[in-house]
Amino acid sequence: LNTILKYGLEAQMPWRYLTITMFSPLSTEYIVAFNGYFTAKARSHFISSALKSSEALDWRIVPRKNPASDFPSDFEVVQIRQASHSSLLTLEDHPYIKRVTPQRKVFLPDPGATCNNDTRWTQKWQSWQSSRPLRRTSLSLAFGFWHATGRHSSRRLLRAIPRHVAQILQADVLWQMGYTGSGVKVAVFDTGLSEKHPHFKNVKERTNWTNEKTLDDGLGHGTFVAGVIASMRECQGFAPDSELHIFRVFTNNQVSYTSWFLDAFNYAILKKIDVLNLSIGGPDFMDHPFVDKVWELTANRVIMVSAIGNDGPLYGTLNNPADQMDVIGVGGIDFEDNIARFSSRGMTTWELPGGYGRVKPDIVTYGSGVRGSGMKEGCRSLSGTSVASPVVAGAVTLLVSTVLNRELVNPASMKQALIASARRLPGVNMFEQGHGKLDLIRAYQILNSYKPQASLSPSYIDLTECPYMWPYCSQPIYYGGMPTIVNVTILNGMGVTGRILDKPIWQPYLPQNGDHIDVAVSYSPVLWPWAGYLAVSISVAKKAASWEGIAQGHVMVTVASPAGNNVGGEMTSTVKLPVKVKIVPTPPRSKRVLWDQYHNLRYPPGYFPRDNLRMKNDPLDWNGDHIHTNFRDMYQHLRSMGYFVEVLGAPITCFDASQYGTFMMVDSEEEYFPEEITKLRRDIDKGLSLIVFSDWYNTSVMRKVKFYDENTRQWWMPDTGGANVPALNDLISVWGMAFSDGLYEGDFTMADHDMYYASGCSIAKFPEDGIVIAKTLKDQGLEVLKQETAVVEGVPILGMYQTPSEGGGRIALYGDSNCIDDSHRQKDCFWLLDALLQYTSYSMTPPSLIHSNSRVTPPTGTDRPLPERLEGNHLYRYSKVLEAHLGDPKPRPLPACPHLSWSKPQPLNETAPSNLWKHQKLLSIDMDKVVLPNVRNYRPQVRPLSPGESGAWDIPGGIMPGRYNQEVGQTIPMFAFLGAMVVLSFFVVQLTKSKNKPKRRKPRVKRPTYLQQQQQQQLAPTGKNPTV
Repeated sequence: LNTILKYGLEAQMPWRYLTITMFSPLSTEYIVAFNGYFTAKARSHFISSALKSSEALDWRIVPRKNPASDFPSDFEVVQIRQASHSSLLTLEDHPYIKRVTPQRKVFLPDPGATCNNDTRWTQKWQSWQSSRPLRRTSLSLAFGFWHATGRHSSRRLLRAIPRHVAQILQADVLWQMGYTGSGVKVAVFDTGLSEKHPHFKNVKERTNWTNEKTLDDGLGHGTFVAGVIASMRECQGFAPDSELHIFRVFTNNQVSYTSWFLDAFNYAILKKIDVLNLSIGGPDFMDHPFVDKVWELTANRVIMVSAIGNDGPLYGTLNNPADQMDVIGVGGIDFEDNIARFSSRGMTTWELPGGYGRVKPDIVTYGSGVRGSGMKEGCRSLSGTSVASPVVAGAVTLLVSTVLNRELVNPASMKQALIASARRLPGVNMFEQGHGKLDLIRAYQILNSYKPQASLSPSYIDLTECPYMWPYCSQPIYYGGMPTIVNVTILNGMGVTGRILDKPIWQPYLPQNGDHIDVAVSYSPVLWPWAGYLAVSISVAKKAASWEGIAQGHVMVTVASPAGNNVGGEMTSTVKLPVKVKIVPTPPRSKRVLWDQYHNLRYPPGYFPRDNLRMKNDPLDWNGDHIHTNFRDMYQHLRSMGYFVEVLGAPITCFDASQYGTFMMVDSEEEYFPEEITKLRRDIDKGLSLIVFSDWYNTSVMRKVKFYDENTRQWWMPDTGGANVPALNDLISVWGMAFSDGLYEGDFTMADHDMYYASGCSIAKFPEDGIVIAKTLKDQGLEVLKQETAVVEGVPILGMYQTPSEGGGRIALYGDSNCIDDSHRQKDCFWLLDALLQYTSYSMTPPSLIHSNSRVTPPTGTDRPLPERLEGNHLYRYSKVLEAHLGDPKPRPLPACPHLSWSKPQPLNETAPSNLWKHQKLLSIDMDKVVLPNVRNYRPQVRPLSPGESGAWDIPGGIMPGRYNQEVGQTIPMFAFLGAMVVLSFFVVQLTKSKNKPKRRKPRVKRPTYLQQQQQQQLAPTGKNPTV
């Protein structure tokens, strides 16, 4: 059914009419996941029995015609017309059904799609483009078709941006040893491959998982990726003799579905694939069927390599599945070893708000201007993390072929070898480079001396080491501060499942003041598949409240896994996590700022729109709103100004306000517990100050920007605006303050600083004795709703107020957070933040603001009603505060504050290591003693040139393919060896002659007789004897 839908804030071409081929909106597809693998007949029976008594009267199982259709499966795709919530619950209640989730689709439209009549709003907004796609896509950067309408939530091909990379990474050293990937099955999930492409000699199988009747690559992306891994000539890949298994999961129209991936993943498990490259990604780490299947793949010993994302240089932009612990996540660098600007940065945001993210990417390699196979023949240059990913996948395939005992190779052991051998890049932090640059030869050395064991990532915690350990090294710790959380990944190379024996042990070094810190450890109850977490919380002991210095210790962890090969018993491995921190005396209250993380919500799982409505290609707020992700620059600025910034990941009731000068609430989407409102009012009366950066909230605009999502086949309605203004108004109403539902934008000048207001709200109500600054702005809400332009004078945007209670704190309100948000900041307002902190922390009112010509009488809030919550919103589905209650959401019971169980120290009276940075020593492996074996004169076989073909091979030295290349490869080492032997023989002969030749005495020089007589006559009067 071809339908014409009006999109609001959809991803690729918003605010226009698009013709999209899809099912009717009433027809919704769901993925029904089962608890095991069942035949098609059994799956149909389970679904029929579950829906027999439900309201879903019109449903059908969607047929899937692909190579996996003849085998048992663990899921089914069901199309339900007018599906109700009760019918879905009925399905999930069936004992054999694990989960029911919407089917997701990626639709990447033709960039030449045309518009319909109503283009006024479109034309005004088309000039704004975003560089940060939000769907799971290809991570490469070269063509328009890599953009998609489903960019907010779907998977996408991660596009490639335009040297012979295998030889730069010294793959030819392993080729000369006879290792070329032989016997290793490598799967490429992409856009397919042509049958008779001249670059590939061992394509074992090509399968099509799409609804098109072709196996060929109509786009070129899949061919390029396969070429980087296994091309045998011209732009040569790493493992030309590997078995290529091509999985075509994207159509020529750039469309894919989650169910296609699930079927293809099942088939990969059936085929016992060794290495799988996935140059796709997206922000949705809550796409449960996809994430669960990735876990299942790696549990079946499939080494998955995936691109980390092209959403850099912004932090908090990691893509899934590369951000998973069991997947090798790859970032990109250029050939000068600089982190590529496009490469996504950490940390992971799964763990927010209560925890802290993990280190990703795992490793970086060349991803900028890399040469690979063209769609039909020849070579091309592309860039992107989807290029870096097959570089690592090719290297991994080559490495697997070098290991004689393949039982030692698994997703954990391979990642251990890669990160232990990686070369750290200078001046780059761990959230940009992970463990460093891929070093193929060192990885070979480690892997071929590997013993099954556990290891840690990162392998040590050094809060004094900058810049690598940023952000930990950017701020010392002190007594009374929020605990510093380091999220360490445990890699278990001993088995797919494991556990931590007893409890981790904290051992402080007494000579290095280790008893000045307290450590609490939480960890995964089960390590599966191949990995788990170790969360280390570090705090300063009370006795060090006024002490300054370095404290050290280490955490000991013992991991156990069942012994393999039916031996019985357990294998154990003990690892040590060194800890080193810098402690300073507790700063004064005025210098301490507390950041509210608990009340920030983001995608996934819900539709939380961007704070700047002009960011139409980047419509969802998904970067975590953390001081170390999209507010990183603001954090760095505050540190440079001498402030100490801490993060609150719990309700407002869970911190001691007497320790802090200012509480910052920025871009808050969450509701508030009644107890939180009471607590904050009491805290401000006692001297705590508050700064609020709000954003737009307008229910009419929220309805306008709803869109029909091709991924879930559902209408998406935002549950808040840029911020949850009604909830903020509830919080600050006790002081007679409120924000409006006005929506404004525009350039202006404040205190001689150029400013830009991006989709902000205004102040609707403020105390009469407060300070209010107003500016002339454009009414953006009117432009969105009616495509009309209007300029509004005197829009109140900034307010400052001293509370009347004795010793009370101060409150500052500003209607827009975009000027301190890295995601879409055009002009920063850090100067304004400095001025507000001077006001809140030191009661110093900025003269440039108090005497400003823009100062107006505070608004009373009587001219228009205050904003109300959107009727029928589903915020309760994602909220930590609300829960459903007879159709009217109510606050949940206030949760208990987090309580850490501090480890009992076992002090050591010994000296701690001075330098914690060293390559991980995997058990007894000494990198200096692991040498390369004798090199045999061997190169991978290459196909001879056909008549009329070009022989140019773009590699250093201009070596040509074919027989000439083989002869040169065999002859040059021989002549070099003979020449070296001749030179060595010459020097040995010369050295022998010099040793055997007898020594000659130096002759004594005699003076002439007449000179001796003359000297005796001159010295005679003195009575001295002459000395000859």
